[in-house]
Amino acid sequence: MNTSTTPNILTVSQLTRSIKTILESEFRFVRISGEISNFKMVYSGHSYFTLKDGAAQIRAVLFKQQKRFVELALQDGQDVVCFGRITVYEPRGEYQLVVDSVELFGTGRLQKEFEQLKLRLAQKGYFAAEAKKTLPPYPGKIVVISSPTGAAIHDFLKIVTLRKSPILIQILPVKVQGNQAAGEIAEAIRTANSLDDVDVIVLCRGGGSLEDLWAFNEEVVAEAIYHSVVPIVTGIGHEVDFTIADFCADFRCPTPTGVAEKLIPDTHALRQHLAALQNSLVNRMQRKMSFHEQRLRHSLRMLGNMKNIFKDSELRLQLSKSYLYQAATNNLRRREGKLEACIRRLQGQAPSRCIELQQKHLHFLTAQLHNHIRRILERKEMALAEQATLLNSVSPLATLGRGYSIVRKFNLQDGSYQVITRSADTSVGEELNILLREGQLDCVVQKKVIIYRQ
Repeated sequence: MNTSTTPNILTVSQLTRSIKTILESEFRFVRISGEISNFKMVYSGHSYFTLKDGAAQIRAVLFKQQKRFVELALQDGQDVVCFGRITVYEPRGEYQLVVDSVELFGTGRLQKEFEQLKLRLAQKGYFAAEAKKTLPPYPGKIVVISSPTGAAIHDFLKIVTLRKSPILIQILPVKVQGNQAAGEIAEAIRTANSLDDVDVIVLCRGGGSLEDLWAFNEEVVAEAIYHSVVPIVTGIGHEVDFTIADFCADFRCPTPTGVAEKLIPDTHALRQHLAALQNSLVNRMQRKMSFHEQRLRHSLRMLGNMKNIFKDSELRLQLSKSYLYQAATNNLRRREGKLEACIRRLQGQAPSRCIELQQKHLHFLTAQLHNHIRRILERKEMALAEQATLLNSVSPLATLGRGYSIVRKFNLQDGSYQVITRSADTSVGEELNILLREGQLDCVVQKKVIIYRQ
């Protein structure tokens, strides 16, 4: 049957070509949102997938030459917005979307809002360097605002436990994702500012997409951070994640673990520093004592030389007297009285008398030097004892020594011990480890008694 010569009868190719022309002219360029499914990439490098919503679906193709313009790694289950053209694949008579670019649904809008808010807050001075507060080198109390069940708070507390720091950590639990998260975070910041003796506020959260971190991009959180009297440190997401809260904070760390490493001092390093200071003090005192000992030996040598000089002078004097006696024999009797007077005056000014006075003065100065050195040593010993007492008072071992113990549970997931503070954290039959002042005990829970405190 020759259908090409029959009036008003179209071939399949003619009909398909007409439909293709109509679709391509009517839907020249379109933006379609939907969920990716049945994604596959063939040997040629082209990617084929289905874009669907709750009621319909359409086939889509991303050709190899267009992939260089798509930064997103496509996979099933992603909600995306595809920009492209509607066409008809004639061999199968199916219409499909030829994709030119792809972005996650909502990402473009959120990124635009992020940049607009960032510009507006920068113009208000929220990110200015002069508005940043200085972090205390050794904080005594830290308030952590985070989800109590997230990995971020556990990473933070793990560093605190490893460094064995006596810092007081208070956790204000909040939602870190969702519509109510931003309001809870801002209110927690204001609450932390009303608490007593708070040195630093920490905002921390694990990594996620832009939508997951959006609570930290809200203006209400930025205002709470900017008006906070207490310094705020952020550790939100991963190293590449930046939020409005990071720009407003007084200091930004790339991760929650980085925040703990920044704020929590290393107790072992502090002990080493204290020991180095003690050694430096001892060395300086030893050098000063050695210096004064050398001066004392030098003075003694000088005094020894003076004795020899005086002795030589005495010999010369006796020789002169002998010469004088021989030369003035005739005048000796007549001048005997006058000579005796001269001898008495000479004895009053004898060098031995001067030596005696200098020796007494030297003994006095030596006693003063010894007393001064002893007083310096006593003051330094008292200061060292005070520092040692202070260090011992905050030591966990001192707490164990007073009869307390630490109950711990071994965590198989990360190989660490979890400190048990409530009976609700254990179960009957579970093995526990009790850390005492001397030794440890491995116990099994036989009964639980829960006491509710109001």
